[in-house]
Amino acid sequence: MIFATVGTQLPFDRLIRSLDEWAARNPHVDVFAQIGQTDYTPQHIRWEKTISAEAFRTNLENCDTVVAHAGMGTIISAAELGKRIVILPRRADLGEHRNDHQLATASRFSHLNGLVVAEDSKHLSRELTIDSNSLLDSQTDTSTRLAVSPTLISEIRWFAGLESA
Repeated sequence: MIFATVGTQLPFDRLIRSLDEWAARNPHVDVFAQIGQTDYTPQHIRWEKTISAEAFRTNLENCDTVVAHAGMGTIISAAELGKRIVILPRRADLGEHRNDHQLATASRFSHLNGLVVAEDSKHLSRELTIDSNSLLDSQTDTSTRLAVSPTLISEIRWFAGLESA
């Protein structure tokens, strides 16, 4: 299953529309998304505008891949569970955020094994197709999972202001 989340602050139509279009071409893949307050209504994925923290955690635990904006909370949660994560950073020039801090976040963590930064909708689609083909082939290749040390997770939490030094 693919679990997508856009966070709680702003809509992210570009991500949800891209995922929905991909799902139309890949109906064999189960996709669930937390889509936020958006005007776009997905037609090919299961979705909710908002979900509880418990539902977020359950979906995260049960998914194979996370698709998300470059939110620190989502990156940390995926890392803690060793989930592959494909992020599509929000861009200020497209009116998706007030600045480009998500591009900076994506750049900073792009070296992590299991974290893929999609540059645009086409790149997101390619990464999801690669991932869904791996799942269909029943591969259990753990090299695609986000694997970071507890120390790095703690450092990320500190960097994001979620923990004190």
